[in-house]
Amino acid sequence: MIPAGAGERTPASRPPGAARAWLRMLGSEAGLTFRRPRNVAVLAVLGLIPVLIGVVMRLFAEPLTAGGADGPGNGGAIFAQITGNGLFLTFAALSVLVQLMLPVAVAVVAGDAIAGEAGAGTLRYLLTAPAGRTRLLAVKYGNAVLFCLAAVSVIAVSSLVVGLALFPIGPITLLSGTTIPFMEGLLRIGLVVLYVTAGMAALAAVALALSTLTEVAIGAIATTVVAVIVVQVLSVIPQLSWLHPYLLTQWWNGFDGVLRDPVATEEMGQGLLVFAAYTAIFGSIAWARFGGKDITS
Repeated sequence: MIPAGAGERTPASRPPGAARAWLRMLGSEAGLTFRRPRNVAVLAVLGLIPVLIGVVMRLFAEPLTAGGADGPGNGGAIFAQITGNGLFLTFAALSVLVQLMLPVAVAVVAGDAIAGEAGAGTLRYLLTAPAGRTRLLAVKYGNAVLFCLAAVSVIAVSSLVVGLALFPIGPITLLSGTTIPFMEGLLRIGLVVLYVTAGMAALAAVALALSTLTEVAIGAIATTVVAVIVVQVLSVIPQLSWLHPYLLTQWWNGFDGVLRDPVATEEMGQGLLVFAAYTAIFGSIAWARFGGKDITS
């Protein structure tokens, strides 16, 4: 049994190369994460879904847009805007996947971060190293954030490749009606990737906090997914409109602000503040639980 604080060094005793040591630990942790077959399979599925969405959109675009004013053409007007430029597939795919599939992928990695090690009996050995609990927890969270970025990037790249292969390439018409050059559209996709990654990083902090409360990884993962579903249900109840601005999932689709001219920086900024608040609150819970209790008993 390892008491709380075991292996923790005081700031004065830490070597000057603490940052390099942290990066080495992060590199090692990331290597394990991205070599794990389960995680590779999750990324592969995330990359495949935009392909399926693109193919379906391509197959049904012409019949829908060919409808009359009172027929399928009404829905086809929006459909035509999406299929009129390959870049729009990225926004469409992220809008679909950010609701559940992407959170599930993040929950699998972040929820397993501490609970998985504790359940397998390897956490007690990690805590015997001089790295300390705080640094180890920071590495675990940093690794989860890297996975968030990788998952969102896989979706974006897959959508971009399929979109450019199946749909026209050129200037893109935003939701506000303004047309921007193709390269500016690519830059806006980069902003979307960063925004969605920030939202998933906030969820990773929630999952990490739950992971410190149990030694059963599937419990932390399932609890995170159920929490996401419950919060999404709450977000569609009109009587709880006062609560909606404080719900994490309410801001995940805030990246549509980049599809307007000018970019809706105020709305996206509020979303980033909510993400930061969730990260700080649940990161503190994870740190308090992991650093102050013997979780290896």
